[in-house]
Amino acid sequence: MIKKVGSVTPEERDVIQALYERKNGLSELAKILTPDNDALYEKLVKDMGETTAKFQEWWNRTSQKYNWESSENGSWEINFDTCEINLVTN
Repeated sequence: MIKKVGSVTPEERDVIQALYERKNGLSELAKILTPDNDALYEKLVKDMGETTAKFQEWWNRTSQKYNWESSENGSWEINFDTCEINLVTN
């Protein structure tokens, strides 16, 4: 089930969209990078950790700001075109 629970400003959307794209790019890079290149691998792991933390912090901070409905077995997702936030539950 998908339920609209709020929206964000275009500026807020731009922040999470940049983090989302970076996170996905790093995940794709992780698929082709091997630990053989130690320095690059360590940089990737560090960057993935930092990006994932910033991504989660954005959701935590923004959900508190707007007091979005949540569900124990659900998650939020954003429509980048409309800036709407949806609660997705099984």
